[in-house]
Amino acid sequence: MSLHRKGRAALVLALVAVVAMAFRVSWNALRDIAGAVGADDTAATLYPFVVDGLMALALIATLVLTGDARRFALRVLGAYTIASLVLNYVHGLVPELHGRTVDWGRLADWDPANWALVLLATSLPVGSIYFGSDLVAKVLHHRPAPTPTASTNMEESTETDMKRSTADLPVSTPAPVTPNMTVLPRPVAVGFLKSTLPAKPLPSIAPTPVAPIERRAVAAESTRPRRATGRVPDAAKPTRPKRTPEQLLAEARKATADWPDAKVTAEGIRREVRTSPANARMLRDTLLAERAAMAAEAA
Repeated sequence: MSLHRKGRAALVLALVAVVAMAFRVSWNALRDIAGAVGADDTAATLYPFVVDGLMALALIATLVLTGDARRFALRVLGAYTIASLVLNYVHGLVPELHGRTVDWGRLADWDPANWALVLLATSLPVGSIYFGSDLVAKVLHHRPAPTPTASTNMEESTETDMKRSTADLPVSTPAPVTPNMTVLPRPVAVGFLKSTLPAKPLPSIAPTPVAPIERRAVAAESTRPRRATGRVPDAAKPTRPKRTPEQLLAEARKATADWPDAKVTAEGIRREVRTSPANARMLRDTLLAERAAMAAEAA
């Protein structure tokens, strides 16, 4: 066990050393890129930690999270890895970046490529704030699945055995009873002497007739509401005659004659005239248009 732990510790230390050296190589390129897009010395020094540091954070999150959260962390890790690779590649293609003699905001000779690279370099810090905060929140709210214990496994195995043993029991079936069947008494052990009394014949026990069960077809009750069938009686029909749009408009004008414009609403007209919401909205628009026209004529 001790050798196994020492081997794991050595592997982790070797991985940390490799990652540290790789970060030092990438740090030089990312610092020069940050200086080329307008960052000062302090910001250019911290810029590699923003990009490669979020990659390390996303890698740790993938080891903790599960499901959709883990896939999100993997996408963040892949996106920032590709972005760091592109910036390192540009640093290798542009010699002026090494001596910091390149003009500000000039990472490529072709303007569309230069705009894309500047956008990429300047958006990585903002993305680190957003994605880093999201990953930390997901890790803090993550609840790992409970680890099954020995007692839980023992209870599950005992319950499974009990169910299996109950299912394996043979099903006992009663012996069939036939009509006019004579039930013999249970044999009794006797001595050497035989009885001289004649044995009485036992009456035959016939089974009691059972009345057959009458089966009837019962209609299943439906949960759907029953629809009205037949002709609707006259008493159930509305007694109020249907009004035309001109009649509705006349009633609305009369009802809202002394209303201010703010009170002329579809709901108020619907309650006052007792009509549908669609007609109330049409009447509201017509009345407001008439009032606006009258106000314009008066002006």
